[in-house]
This record gives sequence, C-alpha cells and structure tokens, in this order.
Amino acid sequence: MTAMSRLTPGDTAPAFTLPDADGAPVSLADFRGRKVVVYFYPAAMTPGCTKQACDFRDSLASLSAAGYAVVGISPDKPEKLAKFRERDAVNFPLLSDVDRSVLQAYGAFGEKTMYGKKVTGVIRSTFVIDEQGKVELAQYNVKATGHVAKLRRDLGLD
Repeated sequence: MTAMSRLTPGDTAPAFTLPDADGAPVSLADFRGRKVVVYFYPAAMTPGCTKQACDFRDSLASLSAAGYAVVGISPDKPEKLAKFRERDAVNFPLLSDVDRSVLQAYGAFGEKTMYGKKVTGVIRSTFVIDEQGKVELAQYNVKATGHVAKLRRDLGLD
C-alpha cells in the first residue's frame, strides 16, 4: 500500500457520492454553496469515534449557525452507521465508504502508528470545504477528544 498524497488548502476537494445510514446517496455536490466539515473516522461505536461524533453533535447548532454543515465518513456499512446514529442521537449524515475509495482520495487511509506499531488504516482527518468545493482546511492525525473544540478555534468560532 502506498502513501496517499495529502490535500492542502486551495485543492479541489475530491467529489464523492456515498450511501448514508439509510442507504440514501449523499454527494459532496449536495453541499455546494455552503461550507461543510467532512471528517473521517475509523469505526462507528468505538470509544474515540463516539466521543468525536458526540462532540460534533453537540456543536452542530452553533456550526450550522456559522454556515457549516457536518458529514462523517467511515468504512462502516450503512446498517452499523444507523445503529450508531440511533444509539448516540447523531444529528448529521454518517456516510459509508466500504471500499475506502473516498478515504484514499482524501489521503485519510494509509500507514499510521498505533500503540507504537506501524499499521494501515483510517487516518482520523478533518477537512473544511468551502462553498466552491475547495479545501479550506486539511487536518490529519487529529485527536478524537478535544478535536471539535480545536477546530472551532481554528475556524475563529470561539
């Protein structure tokens, strides 16, 4: 597996259409004209991913008020995403990238260090895409806990 190239501000965000927790297609193009936070996480219903999703859930009203939509993407199947959404009252779209093609297009899948070992997997990453579909912010290897607060500071919201 080769290292995927990383996106940087000013790049055109890779287009995608993925099924949501109900199997309905959601595209990046659906958000054209508004800013969207697209974040990639390893696995629904794990402690870190739950913490991160709940932080986004709890910040969604203020992010929406500032003009941002939020979308979470993982390699989980829609059925697992539906359980995650119901269990934790996730109030934004969770998308399924089972073949990891979108994760790879965003550079959010590849080699990483976990517990001191090199492994291949999802690199927890967050992107802010502007109204024209350009990357405004690209953050790789983010921490699950405290990330939303940091992102809000980076966006000048707090």
